[in-house]
Amino acid sequence: MKRTIIDASQLELEEKVVSIKRVTKVVKGGRNMRFAALVVVGDGNGHVGAGLGKAAEIPEAIRKGKEDAMKKLVKVPIDSNLSIPHDIIGNFGSSSVLLKKAPDGTGVIAGGPARNVLELCGLKNIRTKSLGSNNKQNVVLATIEGLAGLKTPEEVAKLRGKTVEEILG
Repeated sequence: MKRTIIDASQLELEEKVVSIKRVTKVVKGGRNMRFAALVVVGDGNGHVGAGLGKAAEIPEAIRKGKEDAMKKLVKVPIDSNLSIPHDIIGNFGSSSVLLKKAPDGTGVIAGGPARNVLELCGLKNIRTKSLGSNNKQNVVLATIEGLAGLKTPEEVAKLRGKTVEEILG
């Protein structure tokens, strides 16, 4: 999958905490409590990323998750009606997310974890279906994997050595 490094310092990023899990490790002296936060960041204009932060306190875990997400930003091509250029399936672990192009006025039809990613990305018209495991972390990462695999008509035309008009019909 192509991942271009994006400088997050020039983007106005919003963040959403998808999940906070309390993780317990049993040690000699008792139980050791920690927190894992799954955070999605995006600018609402085609950039989105997800990160996992782990710490002893919740705010620290969220901060670490946000920093991790900013390092993993991907650029998503968005077409004229604020949808994706073509249908695609994103896979991560045992989760698969089907992302379908939708006409203007459809809205974001998606489950919780995938919806967070799509809204922060800036997509307004899209249909999705989560297949396989519905583990929040895997669904978020599968959605981002699918979005990262999208190609614009210009990229497809260049790869095939044709014009954009020939590709679009």
